Amino acid sequence: MSAPIDAAQFRAAMARFPGAVTIVTALSGSERRGITATAVCSVTADPPSLLVCLNRKTGTCAAVRESGMFNVNLLPDAASPIALRFAGAGGVTGEDKFAAGDWTADARGLPLLAEASLSFSCDVAEVTEAGSHSIFIGQITGLTLGAAPALIYEQSRFHRLQAI
Repeated sequence: MSAPIDAAQFRAAMARFPGAVTIVTALSGSERRGITATAVCSVTADPPSLLVCLNRKTGTCAAVRESGMFNVNLLPDAASPIALRFAGAGGVTGEDKFAAGDWTADARGLPLLAEASLSFSCDVAEVTEAGSHSIFIGQITGLTLGAAPALIYEQSRFHRLQAI
């Protein structure tokens, strides 16, 4: 039997795993909520769905659970300041996060980042609890395609995609 992996080892290993940088948004009543997330991936094309992992301690997680819907905004490569803001840099919280970026609302009132590389609107289809996080499977109800390349996060730094 192998030795257990501690949390620090796991974080160091996962830092080497590149991820697309997104902002997951939701509504709590009329208040907008949002958080930076890289734990987002496709699940299936039939029906179109994706997976989002959110820390249960966050207001965004509570809003998704409460409303049963969320948006995923894939950040363009120039949006690292917005990513940091929604990750809580500088102590910015709640509605104040939305002071940066050009935010609009979709047909359901959920926040959409106008300059996003891609935005998905989702209804919660399933929720699973895992450790400190809730895993939401979202059935995609709409999408908006932008033109900018995606922002990537790896080794605790932001990166731009470059074709090889």
